[in-house]
Amino acid sequence: MTGHDGDAERTFAALPPAHGRGFAQTWWGLAWLRALEDAALDSGQVKSGRRIARAGAVGAVSVRPGRITAVVQDRDRTAHRADVLLAELSAEQWDRLLDMAVERAGHVAALLDREMPPHLVEDAASEGIELLPGLGDLEPKCDCGAWDHCGHTAALCYQVARLLDQDPFVLLLMRGRGEHALLEDLQDRSAAPVEEAPEPEGVDAAEAYAAGDILPPLPETAEMPEKPGSPPSLDTEAPPGPGVDPVAVRHLAARTAVEAHRLLADALRRPSERPAAVLGLTAAQDAVRLAVDAPDPALTERLADGSGRDPQSLAEATRAWRLGGAEALSVLEEEWAPSGDTLARARAALDSAWDEDERPSLRAEGNRWTAVDAPAQVRLGRDGRWWPYRQERERWILAGPAALDPATALSSAELSSAEPQR
Repeated sequence: MTGHDGDAERTFAALPPAHGRGFAQTWWGLAWLRALEDAALDSGQVKSGRRIARAGAVGAVSVRPGRITAVVQDRDRTAHRADVLLAELSAEQWDRLLDMAVERAGHVAALLDREMPPHLVEDAASEGIELLPGLGDLEPKCDCGAWDHCGHTAALCYQVARLLDQDPFVLLLMRGRGEHALLEDLQDRSAAPVEEAPEPEGVDAAEAYAAGDILPPLPETAEMPEKPGSPPSLDTEAPPGPGVDPVAVRHLAARTAVEAHRLLADALRRPSERPAAVLGLTAAQDAVRLAVDAPDPALTERLADGSGRDPQSLAEATRAWRLGGAEALSVLEEEWAPSGDTLARARAALDSAWDEDERPSLRAEGNRWTAVDAPAQVRLGRDGRWWPYRQERERWILAGPAALDPATALSSAELSSAEPQR
């Protein structure tokens, strides 16, 4: 399928027409498409690009650091050169990313299996390194003269989503490092000897006393710790007091350390980079948040009781929290009826998401649209995003993160429903 022009550039042969509605099947491929769909000012151009890509009108795709390129044909066979730019990581960011990958061997093993592990992306983000593109990161350039994403650059992005599904190293090459160079660098770092820390030098007591009237300089500001600290051990000979559960206390202390680390990291960011705070959680919602990483089944059972849920409902709620926090949990458990402008925007989004001959049959009920011929559903959140759901044993399960486009969300739900459930 691929040819190699050195490790710094890869050329992928033109792909055949895409059948069905979805272009991406992996979570990282869908994240790539969300970066396109969230940033495009003209949804009509995105729709046009999807149609062009589905028709197989995107030529061979060249991938190199910071840029992807292809020749894209219009319906009248007019050819246009389309480029999409993505910022490369700096040398310092690559050093931090590779050091982190060496410490977590599972990341490298997953990449070699052509998988993009979520923890790799999360760990990189905690180091200030964004691997997947975000809003506005995909910069379009096309000889058709459009200043924003046109149908040609959108078609190129849809085609690259299919390539990313097959090989996440394509994304790393766009970020500036080819597969062979990256793996060699990882191997070198893994084999590098560990340097012993030098012995601290002491100071003669008499000299220190004689210089006691000279104030030493203030210490440097402490750096942000790389990860949350560990709470003190509760392993003592004293038995716990009445009503005190050591497992629950240990879990709450660990979660408090994680939350304190997150709050400190947010406080050190510029105001424009700080995420919106999660405020006003009910006791039942907070129980779900705590249950996400609960280490003990007995503790999980108590959290289920405290949140008014049975164990299966709690498992579905924690899955929703992992995928989208409080907003995803609200969409899972709350059914509401859009009205006025909200309903009009929802209907417009549904009408424009598909070509007329490809529009699926959907049954509407409140904020939920269910596919008539598939165990798939999309739900509209109060923030205007669409959430994919699949039917499993007569229950609706959140199938993935939210999307701005209902077609992307429904495709994610259908792909998830088609996979064998374990």
